[in-house]
Amino acid sequence: MAKQKKLVVMVSSTVYGIEELLERIYAILTRFGYEVWMSHKGTVPVISTQSAFENCLHAVEQCDLFLSLITTHYGSGKEDATARSITHEELLRAIELNKPRWILAHDQVAFARTLLGNVGFDNAEKRAALKVKRNPVIDDLRVIDMYEAAIRHDIRVADRKGNWVQKFVTADDAQLYASAQFYRYQEVERFLEEHFNNQVAVARRVAQEKKP
Repeated sequence: MAKQKKLVVMVSSTVYGIEELLERIYAILTRFGYEVWMSHKGTVPVISTQSAFENCLHAVEQCDLFLSLITTHYGSGKEDATARSITHEELLRAIELNKPRWILAHDQVAFARTLLGNVGFDNAEKRAALKVKRNPVIDDLRVIDMYEAAIRHDIRVADRKGNWVQKFVTADDAQLYASAQFYRYQEVERFLEEHFNNQVAVARRVAQEKKP
């Protein structure tokens, strides 16, 4: 019998300050039997004729499962001060493609969103007018934009799906979540199959409705 292909988990995150956590998550997921694409470990497939940005988005498109860590650091890859980071774009692409996804967000990001919302800065446009001085807490308020994208803030509450975001404070918190969600390898495979079949059914139904 041919060896069954491993499910591919892409881990999307910045690296600064969470190197140990990324090492733990990589070890956990590989031990559970997944193929793990993580830039920190150098395992993201690279096409030499593409930019780092293009390679990362291609990896999002090709992976089976998507695990995002939203930390207090926004990340690199911005061409200018207004451009989104690579990790931000990866998250948005995963949402756009409706990838099976699991999101971890640092508690300080959620706290900062609540705090700023309470003083009138309750959306991305208003927060963009704020200038954040270099500090050890949050280096760019667009980490809050990422959090809002993950919770599907742009959709009314009754219609939100795929909007679970698990807050974490310590590396142990994040490790526990990753372990709990991914250790049942066969169940994840079954979930992925059902997810794919549901998408196919929806596509067929839409195609039928479009016929004259």
